[in-house]
Amino acid sequence: MTVVPPMVICVLVLYPVRWFAVWLGLMAPMSGHSTHTRVTPLGGGIGIWMGIVGTFAIGTLAVAFARHAPEWQARMPAAMVPLLNGVWSKAGQLWAVLGAGTVLAILGVTDDRRGVNEWVRLAIEFAVAAFVVYALDFGLTAFIGVAWLTNLLSVIWIVGLINSFNMLDNMDGLSGGVAAIIAATMAVVMLMTPDPGTSRPQFFVAALLLVVLGALLGFLWHNRPPAKIFMGDAGSYLVGYLIAISMLMATFSGDGQARPHAVLAPLCVMAVPLYDMITVLWIRAREGRSLFVGDRSHFSHRLVDLGLSRTQAVLTIYLVTGTCGLAAIVLTQVSVIQAVMVLGIVACMLLLVVILESTGWQKDDE
Repeated sequence: MTVVPPMVICVLVLYPVRWFAVWLGLMAPMSGHSTHTRVTPLGGGIGIWMGIVGTFAIGTLAVAFARHAPEWQARMPAAMVPLLNGVWSKAGQLWAVLGAGTVLAILGVTDDRRGVNEWVRLAIEFAVAAFVVYALDFGLTAFIGVAWLTNLLSVIWIVGLINSFNMLDNMDGLSGGVAAIIAATMAVVMLMTPDPGTSRPQFFVAALLLVVLGALLGFLWHNRPPAKIFMGDAGSYLVGYLIAISMLMATFSGDGQARPHAVLAPLCVMAVPLYDMITVLWIRAREGRSLFVGDRSHFSHRLVDLGLSRTQAVLTIYLVTGTCGLAAIVLTQVSVIQAVMVLGIVACMLLLVVILESTGWQKDDE
């Protein structure tokens, strides 16, 4: 049920956004690095934001009412009643996270409409990330033991994921589909990994991820090929931010067992977006081009250059992401020796991708 409300809200909201996109100034022109063949609305992020924020608004009001309504509690599953006060205690934290995400969504809409200087954009992203890390006290659990370093890495993690999903948004269904796979995978991890000192799954983080998943599924209804609307910067910034935050809020070794390798699960599930971002930046730097100007050097474009259709390229990236996601689930449940094997599988898959891509690089150099 957590997935359905944001999906329905997003599906319904995006119809009027599509109809009024010209009036809103949210149209994506065909540019030199784009693969779409017609002018398309850019307001997908508005529907994603409405799906997420609308669902949590309804949920917050429902919890506030149910806490003081015994007749409602009598109709609820018995296991949910004791959780009401705990959920309510985290409502302020939740809305602070959503408020920071809203700032990024507004930044994205502004960027979609008239463009924002890349340095201003990065400054706002770093400011939002710093607020979450230093004011809300969310940070990596990496067993480093040096507070300033983990805080710095946490800020870089948030900004990195925001931009990785933004850069991945270059083909119909790509960024939204990959984000949906990652959100679903991490929700499973949260439901399988209990909170420290308790036997209960991490319902709060799982709920956040499932709501994001629902909104993405609603968006993909409109974004499936041929796309009727694009995610735009508003959607990619918000989705990247919320997935990054959920991983900072999570605990990956909650059952008391010695599994320090479990903290690598986020890197494992994020392997494809991070691979795409790192290789694109490397290609642009190697060729002496601006790191901020879009082009056709993305992973998906390189797969098309190898002979795949755009749909086949997107499905291939889905498959690789899903495999890395399954590996991340297993990683949080196994011993150190078994974890090495799981990470080896992920490394072999990425090396296979590199080998396949190298044939295209060799052709370009000839």
